[in-house]
Amino acid sequence: MLEVSYPSDVEPSVVAETVLTNGYAVVHDVLSAETLATVDAELAPHFEACHTGHESFTGSLTKRFGALVAKSTAVHELVLDPIVLAVADRALLSSCVNYRLHYTGVMQLLPGQDSQVLHRDSSMYPFACPHPPLTVATMWAINDFTAENGGTRLVPGSHRWDSERAPTAEEIVATEMPAGSVLIYLGNIIHGGGHNQSDDVRTGLALHYSLGWLRQEENQYLAVPAEQARRLPARLQELLGYALGSSTFGFVDHIAPDDWLHGVRDPAESNLSPPGLSERVDALERFHISHTARGASRYYPDPSV
Repeated sequence: MLEVSYPSDVEPSVVAETVLTNGYAVVHDVLSAETLATVDAELAPHFEACHTGHESFTGSLTKRFGALVAKSTAVHELVLDPIVLAVADRALLSSCVNYRLHYTGVMQLLPGQDSQVLHRDSSMYPFACPHPPLTVATMWAINDFTAENGGTRLVPGSHRWDSERAPTAEEIVATEMPAGSVLIYLGNIIHGGGHNQSDDVRTGLALHYSLGWLRQEENQYLAVPAEQARRLPARLQELLGYALGSSTFGFVDHIAPDDWLHGVRDPAESNLSPPGLSERVDALERFHISHTARGASRYYPDPSV
């Protein structure tokens, strides 16, 4: 059986290969106790103000909120985690020049929260399965994840299935990992939140990354005000979207987005074709689409119910 759980000192390339082969991997104890405590403290006021959901997909006994880059400086460390970015590099950069921060959010499952419907994150885009990776997702354990408290359920290998194949109960696994660990998975793997049968909350923090030419699920330009974005590390600015996606792709009034963010308003002072960019575009793998067909995005029946 393929190993899917690794210690924090694992070689990132090993994790990347596992994610591409199996659809997911878990890296244990990535975050220090100090970082976990800071994340907890910075997000606590937002949990206090947050109400539970009102429909089944988001969870009637689940607290959710997003815009985490703007709400927590400690989350920046998670966004830029080198193991996660190595997986995103391996999964996404064959099909885009730059990938983006796609979604940020927390999911706190209260006791009694039922299992979430099984689904694929990539179903928001009209690509039939199987298809190359469109997104890479992470779920950071803010407290321990267990099968009992609703640890994320996944179907190993389902990123290679067509859209019609549904999993059996034996094919579903529950993520179990200690606080400070991270689950990394492809957006086209079938998965869903588990049933919290414990007496405690289960808190996970989700950070997703997507191909740079796809629209991000969360609008990062509105989630993070420009005046705050200007103070962020350059790599984080790029992930939010302040970087060219190819020659001229993503410019503002014929000015590169990172230059615009920092006050450049004269096109003569900005370069829309920096050295090496055209070569990177030419080297990309191209999607081949033979035909189109109508078909709704799929939710999968839970065989364990």
